[in-house]
Amino acid sequence: MPVKTTPKKNKSAIKRARQTAKRTLRNRTVKSMVRTLSKKVESAVMDKNLDGATSVLNKAIAVIDKAVRKGIIHKNTAGRKVSRLRRLVNSLSQPQAG
Repeated sequence: MPVKTTPKKNKSAIKRARQTAKRTLRNRTVKSMVRTLSKKVESAVMDKNLDGATSVLNKAIAVIDKAVRKGIIHKNTAGRKVSRLRRLVNSLSQPQAG
């Protein structure tokens, strides 16, 4: 799905539009990977699969940290996502009270 833009008038604007389109595509794939891995962690937790959830969690954390280093997502957003995923996986290892 290409980015919709108006026709540019000068060379620098045309180049910036090209760069933006490339970056948008690259960033979209990384964000999609983060969402996919988050869903995989959640589904492993729903299946009560601790080993699977832990391994997918480690992959998800690596992808999220890499996205922060590249400047695709903010570090606080990454911290929040990692914290929520870890808390979800840790809920499997602790016995349910009640």
